[in-house]
Amino acid sequence: MSESLKTTPLNELHRSLGGKMVEFAGYDMPVQYPMGVLKEHQHTRENAGLFDVSHMGQAFLTTLETKIGTPEAHEKIAAAIETLVPGEIKKLKQGGMRYSVLLNDDGGILDDLMITRPIRDENQGTLYLVVNAAMKEQDFALIEQKLDGKAKLERAERRALLAIQGPKAADVVERIIPGAGTQTFMTMRPYPWPLNNADGMKVLVSRCGYTGEDGFEISVPVGFAEQLAKVLLAEPEVEPIGLGARDSLRLEAGLCLYGHDLTPETSPIEGNIGFAIGKRRREEGGFPGAERILREREEGPKRLRVGILPEGRAPAREGAEIQSKDGKTIGTVTSGGFGPTFGGPIAMGFVEANFSKTGTEINLIVRGKALPAKIADMPFVPQRYYRG
Repeated sequence: MSESLKTTPLNELHRSLGGKMVEFAGYDMPVQYPMGVLKEHQHTRENAGLFDVSHMGQAFLTTLETKIGTPEAHEKIAAAIETLVPGEIKKLKQGGMRYSVLLNDDGGILDDLMITRPIRDENQGTLYLVVNAAMKEQDFALIEQKLDGKAKLERAERRALLAIQGPKAADVVERIIPGAGTQTFMTMRPYPWPLNNADGMKVLVSRCGYTGEDGFEISVPVGFAEQLAKVLLAEPEVEPIGLGARDSLRLEAGLCLYGHDLTPETSPIEGNIGFAIGKRRREEGGFPGAERILREREEGPKRLRVGILPEGRAPAREGAEIQSKDGKTIGTVTSGGFGPTFGGPIAMGFVEANFSKTGTEINLIVRGKALPAKIADMPFVPQRYYRG
């Protein structure tokens, strides 16, 4: 391992489990375990898979403009973060989560992130943020700079983050952390763990994930991370899952990977994630790049992220050129591979808007050959989030 690579608190555990380690976002991470990517993918779809996502950036953003623990405090911190993202944060219920994006002045996406409002009254005025590993230094620096004097950012560097995903995840989590298994999708709650611990230590359990399956992310103090991971892995439904299967799972679910499907040049409308723009925000604006984004929403973008189904068995990888049937270059594949649950090659990419209709026939240039494909609806595999 390169000495320059960072490690998560579960690094030794990954190695003891036979994890094949690779560099990812500056971290030493497991790409797969002895089970292999295909079986890890299938296991998550059928049972429950445990992912180490401790490389992600966790932070708490707290208002400096009023006393914490009041409804006004939430109004202040929501107003502050809404100057950077297009999401509706003011109306977020206590304990509620929202997917959003950090924007540049041109309406391009600097990163996608999760924003959570704490459930407890005494914590109103604080937001819990989770950003992508490769972007966290830039994200946190931007937030600190833009909100200087309005909010304080506290990086949660002493917390690890575990994700357990799959149809049996709720049963497992309920056995380990009683009460958490009944949470609804996109909510977060604190729980004592280990149960009845003398230090009053809490884990933060969010019902969310990035596989298209039901699941949870658990933020835990680093000193307890390996213990929690081992307790979860001891359950019969659970196997460790690496980055390889995480990527194929999110691709089947039609979910974006920042730096590939979303970039600083991509607007939320082009990226086909217009749902990240709250209704009030669409009416009022007031977020970076609002003029461009709202115009694209009204008039339509010049290009659009779409699902793609290659014919045959050959996958199209990131960077493959997309052509119309008459040979015109109309776009580029941004994510692609084999979908184990789907049972064939799948991809997504950007095409000129007039070629974005479902069923449109296109060609993908793979190793110099034009392979036929069609524009397809996403997700490729039904999402199974728990709605309650």
